[in-house]
Amino acid sequence: MEGELNNFAVVWITVLASLCYCHTIPKFIPKGTIRFLCLLPVSILFIFLPLNLTTIHLGATSSFFISWLANFKILLFAFDKGPLFSNPPIPLSLFIPLACLPIKIHHSDKKFRETHNPLKQNTSFLNYVVKILLLGFLIKLYDYTQHFHPNFLLLLYCFHIYFSLELILALFASLARVLMQAELEPQFDEPYLATSLQDFWGKRWNLMVTNILKPTIFEPTRHVFSGLVGRKWAIFPSVLATFFVSGLMHELVFYTYGRQKTRWEVTYFFLIHGLSLGVEIGLKKLLNGKFRLPRMVSGPMSIMYVVVTSFWLFFPPFLRGNADVKGCREFLAFVEFVWNGRLVGPNEMSCPYL
Repeated sequence: MEGELNNFAVVWITVLASLCYCHTIPKFIPKGTIRFLCLLPVSILFIFLPLNLTTIHLGATSSFFISWLANFKILLFAFDKGPLFSNPPIPLSLFIPLACLPIKIHHSDKKFRETHNPLKQNTSFLNYVVKILLLGFLIKLYDYTQHFHPNFLLLLYCFHIYFSLELILALFASLARVLMQAELEPQFDEPYLATSLQDFWGKRWNLMVTNILKPTIFEPTRHVFSGLVGRKWAIFPSVLATFFVSGLMHELVFYTYGRQKTRWEVTYFFLIHGLSLGVEIGLKKLLNGKFRLPRMVSGPMSIMYVVVTSFWLFFPPFLRGNADVKGCREFLAFVEFVWNGRLVGPNEMSCPYL
């Protein structure tokens, strides 16, 4: 654990130094190809830098933040686009957290006023409290895994991943909100209330990823294909390309902590959802609002489709990397450090419920 913490410090010191370089570049080099080439070494470094870490909580999280989000933001920044670009330029104190954290500043006064509504803030706080309690309940349920059907255990993992991811991202957003004194957009919007795949992936699930994939993959691909098949139908290859890139980035995150040769299941998972979403969009265009399934039908169908395909393709590589056991051991090692001030290697800890 001590070696992992040392590597973690080195990785993030390197990230901070690299972002300082990226912030300085526009003062000397205008947007375009030359600036892109100047930032390309940082982009390549960010892909491989998190591979110095092997834990889930430090390695996989850093891979998601650095290799994916920060990398894509920097590539947009090379062409004066994305959240890092502003005129006048944003100060370094804002540039760094915006680059390496999964956050986005509100630009809508209406949204800003809504988020400052005391009733809405209290509801949001209560929502997080409930999810923390539910996560604790899930962890307690693992004491009885020997009595569960394997598919029920996978269903528990679905909830566990959702609760953990939302709470972790909300924690980083809260820290960034305090440091930056700015209101930030939420990362999730109750994905279990989705009424379709388009609603789930586009408006509710991990919105920071959606917001960064749209300008980096979706829009450029749509621009290219609009000249070939027309703007109306260019949406289909654009959706597929977006999900394909998402699958590749998930493969990288999984490899960071699992260190196993990929079998491309996660990429297939996202390609299937890209194709499914394309079919859904095509049907909506053909029907043109003449027929629509009731929300009470389309919602559960969409969520069930996500869950079933997750059982089939998303969880096998996740579990082959022993993510459940590693996550448990890392958590216990952290608790041991907090309570006894003693660094313990995650592999030394045992998980009584796994």
